[in-house]
Amino acid sequence: MGFFEGVLLFLLFRLGIALTNLVLFPVLRPTPTRPPLRVSLLIPARNEAHRLQETLPRFLRQGADEVLLLDDQSEDGTLELALRLGGGTPGFQALKGRPLPRGWVGKNWACHQLAEKAKGEVLVFVDADVEMEEGALSALIARYRGGLLSAFPRQKAGSLLELATVPFVMDGLLSFLPYPLLPHFPAANGQVMVLSREAYERLGGHRAVRSSPIEDVALARLAKRRGLPMDLVLGDGLLKVRMYRGYLEAVEGFGKNFLPLHGHWTILLASAFFHLALYTLPWAYGLWGLGVLGILERLLIAWKTGGPLGSAFLTPLSPVLLIPIYLRALLRPRWKGRVL
Repeated sequence: MGFFEGVLLFLLFRLGIALTNLVLFPVLRPTPTRPPLRVSLLIPARNEAHRLQETLPRFLRQGADEVLLLDDQSEDGTLELALRLGGGTPGFQALKGRPLPRGWVGKNWACHQLAEKAKGEVLVFVDADVEMEEGALSALIARYRGGLLSAFPRQKAGSLLELATVPFVMDGLLSFLPYPLLPHFPAANGQVMVLSREAYERLGGHRAVRSSPIEDVALARLAKRRGLPMDLVLGDGLLKVRMYRGYLEAVEGFGKNFLPLHGHWTILLASAFFHLALYTLPWAYGLWGLGVLGILERLLIAWKTGGPLGSAFLTPLSPVLLIPIYLRALLRPRWKGRVL
């Protein structure tokens, strides 16, 4: 079998998975009522003042029994802004985080402190940059069946280079893992995670994954090992996020996760070549049919997630723009002023 015959088989395989998930992957839907559970909405925040102006009022309108925001040693006035925006709102607390101990990743330490303070039966961890539309929290709680539930917000982009990279990375799971096989694979998304207090403590909480920069996948691995159910859902219009403000921030952000996600530098480099071979080289060699298959796969994913369809037409460029991310992952990563 020749090289490009192999590329064709891989593209057809991924297209088949995308078609399967187009039909079967669940999407978060509004629900008129919420199960009668005490819910804590928990928001770790470090240097998020520029995002909280938009997202915190949305969090406060979700109807959670308590909304706790923990300022993780920010340097941009995050805590002061949170107090100003949320002051006087019943159930809201803005907490000042304790200094980061040795051996902990910052987000995990912040989430650990939030869980210590929370009084809810159900803990909903959500990143400070996630936009929760009305009814999003109720829909998450109605969907929750125990164990670990996580959601993929609809990805937003503010520039062409973000559009070519962020959806390509974040939505790639939909052409990699068919939804029916999810219980057999440790997949999760730390942007939005829901756990009962019982499940969280059974996993050992964030203390059990304190040194992991991919705490979502690490928690999913623990859930699988301990026999807890796992579920994933697409946020559709109820959950949205612009993860990074520009391509350079995306390089830093994804660069801190890529190596632990792949497990070894050889697999990391193989992944870089794999994506170039599938989505870029066919165009370089004039094999338009193969190139169109790659774009079709990404069109199906964008349609399913409700993301910008234009991102699919940037597919040939995406693996090239990922090269700096792969290279950054081989160096000691930094994020928000901290070495990981």
